[in-house]
Amino acid sequence: MTEQLWADAATLDEAAAATVRLTDQIIDGLLKTPPGLEARVYEAMRYSALAPGKRLRPLLVLASSRLFGVARRSALQVAAAVEMVHAYSLIHDDLPGMDNSDLRRGRPTCHKAFDEATAILAGDGLLTMAFEVLSHPDTHGDPAVRCELVAALAAAAGAPGMVGGQMIDLIAETMTLDIGAITRLQGMKTGALIAFACEAGAILAKAPPDLRLALRRYARDLGLAFQIADDLLDVEGSAAETGKPVGADAAAGKATFVSILGVARARAQAELLINQAVAYLDLFEQRAELLRQVARFVIDRRT
Repeated sequence: MTEQLWADAATLDEAAAATVRLTDQIIDGLLKTPPGLEARVYEAMRYSALAPGKRLRPLLVLASSRLFGVARRSALQVAAAVEMVHAYSLIHDDLPGMDNSDLRRGRPTCHKAFDEATAILAGDGLLTMAFEVLSHPDTHGDPAVRCELVAALAAAAGAPGMVGGQMIDLIAETMTLDIGAITRLQGMKTGALIAFACEAGAILAKAPPDLRLALRRYARDLGLAFQIADDLLDVEGSAAETGKPVGADAAAGKATFVSILGVARARAQAELLINQAVAYLDLFEQRAELLRQVARFVIDRRT
């Protein structure tokens, strides 16, 4: 990794640009298209995993790794794995049986660019490859650390995390959820993978429990603030800004943070959550400045 990303003086823009470039280099190397008939699923996997995007979750992996001086190769392996899981979740989330979206990251969704069956397989391929990457010795020399990473990502991506959250999200189309249920839904669907990304550096470094807990608490509030910002963009943003359809939640009749709290209270709640998240980083002093900048970006973004 370039020294610029790891330097204490690196700005968020510099770190974000380096994260996109370096994470995509790793993914590009892992997803080489073979010459056989299975090449089509690799093409669909590449289409989604290398689509234009902020690479927020890889950035969180790299920023948390920097706190502990984790080796560049290890951090990048985990960054690539978490982005593969995120890309898989977007592919499946966009399918006709889920949100039925035609646009993602400013271009046709995977099932529109290829076909529905290929999109399902591409998502499956990305999810399983993520665990292959985490289990590889390049990720860490200690097998126990690799096992912990696999277990943590499985919990974040599976029924206790994203899968369970998506199930609740589907149910939300047929029943009204209160603010507590919505908070739990988003903590699972969105927050669980963000939490894994934030704690990944601590796992790689075998960090003590108090430092891991601080990062988990930061991630919990960051994830909820991120979702509130998404809900606000769904109401106030445009497809040109977000790269995906807006107004979908309202059209589906789903309760959201914004529909329950209103725009002003939702924005105030996001601000409160970000302030709480940043406070948990005091243990790391100035070393956590990049994570503080990420927190501010999450609620100021327009995409």
